[in-house]
This record gives sequence, structure tokens and C-alpha cells, in this order.
Amino acid sequence: MPLSPARRHHVAGGALALLVLCGTAVTAATVGSGADPSSASAARAPGSGQVAGSDRGPVLDGSTILWPEDGQSAVELVGAGAPETRGEQRPVPIASLTKVMTAHVILREHPLRPGEPGPQIEADPQAAHEVAVGGESTVPLQAGRTYSQRQLLELTLIPSGNNAARLLARWDSGSQDAFVEKMRREAARLGMDRSTYTGASGIETTTASTAVDQLKLAREAMKNPVLREIVASRSVTVPGIGPVTNTNSLLDTPGVVGLKTGSSTPAGGNLLWACEVRTGGTTRLLLGAVLHQRAGTTPGEGIHAALESSRRLVTDLRDRLSSARTGS
Repeated sequence: MPLSPARRHHVAGGALALLVLCGTAVTAATVGSGADPSSASAARAPGSGQVAGSDRGPVLDGSTILWPEDGQSAVELVGAGAPETRGEQRPVPIASLTKVMTAHVILREHPLRPGEPGPQIEADPQAAHEVAVGGESTVPLQAGRTYSQRQLLELTLIPSGNNAARLLARWDSGSQDAFVEKMRREAARLGMDRSTYTGASGIETTTASTAVDQLKLAREAMKNPVLREIVASRSVTVPGIGPVTNTNSLLDTPGVVGLKTGSSTPAGGNLLWACEVRTGGTTRLLLGAVLHQRAGTTPGEGIHAALESSRRLVTDLRDRLSSARTGS
């Protein structure tokens, strides 16, 4: 059953400001640095619209954000404090957003360098049997054929192949159940205390999370340059399969560099996104999660709603951040 749209804004930390942008007073995580994001240490001067110790600190008021009316959402400028949220942050099915955790765990267990294909992995009969079974999102893997680790990650994240995700899980841990235990441990390490993982692909409605928890994962996952390359790809060509197109059409929006779509009738439309913005002379990473859009309808209707509401949200925030000025 779909959530009733929440009409109130939940403001993290009790503050109305979404983002404090003050080039000198905020220790920003520079895009691609891999540094741990940290909260702003400077205090905002009461009533000034500035951050104490800086010349100017433009503030975006969270109450003016173009939030989706449906489901739950969260946005965060990495390095500028806690996320801003809308809607009740209770766990809901996340469908194929699950694959971000799958890819993240695989790359932690089996690191790759940019451009490196990694080990060859043989597709087992189960992966081939699952092709086009049960109406799932799958890719045409052939039993006995080998694919590189990089190719299977691409097939997992770009066209959202459920069978590719489960094949990676079996390759890593011997069984999907054993791999799920790793997913759960990683979620606990990241502080995702409102998330439950029960499979590697997201087909299970028991895999659930919140928008805020998904931002915790996105923040960590986007530190990996290989994952960043893959989720920013509009399409790839895999030998034996051919060209595959990214399900995330938000990549056509200027600045957007990922991350992942997910949809089903119970989950509705879900989108975890990342956008590079230029503000205060620095390129920074803006993250967002939009969950449970048009739940209870069709997967197509849900993902269309998630993509369109995210496009408005990204465009509005990117333009406001890019036009912000810091004094000298």
C-alpha cells in the first residue's frame, strides 16, 4: 500500500537551513578525493544568514526546496552537514537500489583499479536459467561463458540485471544467503540502522531502507572510482550481449553522475542520485534519494515519477548552489 504523502518538512538537527556554503568556514569534501565527509564546524551567526568566522555564508532554506509530494526524500551536500529530509523516514522496499550495496560490497572484497577488468567469472546454469524468468529485470548471460568482474558490475548497475547481481553474490560467497550477511554487516558499519537486506538484487520486498540510510551508502560508494565510472555511464557494450543502456535517464541532466534506479509495484519508483555542482570555486557532490514514488501502481509509472521529481529537485538545487557567492 502506498504511503500517504507527508505534508511536513522534517528538518535535520532542528535547523531550517539545508546547506551552509562558506568556502572558507566549511571543510568540504572535494569531489573524487575519497576523503571522509565531515560536518561544518563553524556556527551560523544568529539572524545574520552567515557563518561565524567567514565573510559571507549563503544559506538555502530547506522550506523552499522543490520536494516530491509523494513518499520520502533526502538531500545532502557532502561535507556541509546532515541531510535535509521530507516525509516519514520509515523503511520501505527499495527494489534495485539494493544493487548499489551489492556492487559496493563486491568492490570492497575484490577491489579494482579504473579500467581494470578484474578476474573472469563463469556464468553458472542458474544465472542463465534466470534470464527472462518471472518478469524480472535480467541480462542474457550464457551458461559456461565467462565475463569479467567489471562487466558483471556494469550489467548489475547499468541495465539493472538481477541475475548478474546474484551471480556476483554466489561468486563472492558461494551462496546468495552468505553474501547477504556481508551486506548486512556493511550496512551496520555504515550506520544504516533502518535498513534490512535480504537479497543481492532487490527483487525481495523484504529488502527495505530509508532515504537517509541510502544517502549513507551513496556517500561511501561514490568514493570508489570504479563504481563512479560505471554509474556515470549512459551505456556500455559487453561482448556476447551487445550494447546496454542505463536505466537512469537522469544522467541526461547536466551535472548528474549517477547513481541507480529501482522500481516495482510494492516499492514504487526509487532513485538514488549524485550530482556534481560548482559552488564557491569548488566542485562538490550533491546526493539525493527519492523513494516510494507512486507505490502500488506499475513499475513504469513509479520510476517515471521518481525520475521527473528528481529532475526538478536536482535542477533547482544545482542552479541555486551554482549561483551562490562567497565573499572575500
